[in-house]
Amino acid sequence: MSHIPRALTIAGSDPGGGAGIQADLKTFTVFQVYGSTVITSLTAQNTIEVTDIHPLPPEFVGSQIDAVLSDIGTDSVKTGMLYDKDIIEMVADKLDEYSLKAVVDPVMVTKRGDLLLKSDAVDMYRKRMMKMALITTPNIREAEVLTSTDIRSVDDMISAAEDLHATGAEYVVIKGKTLGDKVVDVFYDGTDPKVIQGDKFSGNKHGSGCTFSAAISAMLAKGSAVEHAVDTAKRFIEDAIQKGTAVGSGEHPVDHCVWCKEKDF
Repeated sequence: MSHIPRALTIAGSDPGGGAGIQADLKTFTVFQVYGSTVITSLTAQNTIEVTDIHPLPPEFVGSQIDAVLSDIGTDSVKTGMLYDKDIIEMVADKLDEYSLKAVVDPVMVTKRGDLLLKSDAVDMYRKRMMKMALITTPNIREAEVLTSTDIRSVDDMISAAEDLHATGAEYVVIKGKTLGDKVVDVFYDGTDPKVIQGDKFSGNKHGSGCTFSAAISAMLAKGSAVEHAVDTAKRFIEDAIQKGTAVGSGEHPVDHCVWCKEKDF
């Protein structure tokens, strides 16, 4: 029996299927990676809003991690919604215990403004999770919160990336600065920052951050180098946003199956 690459996602659940654990599993499957899950929080949400959040006990989050890693194992890990200090601390402790570095997606707020990370947990997140990050993938707003700065330019993005690298993240991708008809990301590996430009697409963005980081994790599970994983995930999420999925009456989810017919990535 041949070995299938494995990826573990530690994140919140989106019953609407566009973001969170559900988006991660869809993405892993498209990339032909076996996905396992640790759920940190249950949410009641759809394409319009988040109406309720139920964080799971941190001890149970830890038990899920132990159950997966003691049997199935993993070739990569990504983290999404962690919600509060206790869950953050548990996840960081477990990653350290198993000597794992993660794709850390600092999920803090939805594009509609719903809070997915308690405000009093930001310092804990910066202190603990950046040290566990092989790569972290904040958008502009998340990077501003994590660095306590305003990001108005590409130079500001580079400075924020350098700051997050200094806290312990090995690689940093800051996403989503709009410049005219382009969207700019900054990739930083601790030496020279790389500015990545892509086309700007409207709508169809629900779950885009989760899907992008899941695609990076899937590529890493398959043995890809970090920069190649990021480049592939960037192409994938651009296609997924442009295609979109006509589901719900709010912000449509990205099309996770946009590459389903591809034979090789």
